[in-house]
Amino acid sequence: MMIMNETVSLAPALAAGVLLGAIFFGGLWWTVQKGVSSQRPALWFFGSLLLRMSIALAGFYFVSGGHWERMAACLLGFVTARFVVKRLTRPLVESHNAPEKEACHAP
Repeated sequence: MMIMNETVSLAPALAAGVLLGAIFFGGLWWTVQKGVSSQRPALWFFGSLLLRMSIALAGFYFVSGGHWERMAACLLGFVTARFVVKRLTRPLVESHNAPEKEACHAP
């Protein structure tokens, strides 16, 4: 019964890791969308990096509370969120049967 209580106590850390990962990787995706069309992309990317890293590191610090088990659960949730965000934000794959577009060249 002791193992069950320990596992349940790690669930909030796992959930916090998923949330931190969603913020981090969702923010990265949003930054790329905004940054590529910006007049100052370096400012977008650097500012986003500082903000996302600050949130993630502070979140890991508070979630862990000095316990490596909570830190590991939080990291597992963080990595899980990476795969989820990657899957949700991937571009749609064109059909393999569709004819390929010819390259457009400038005259």
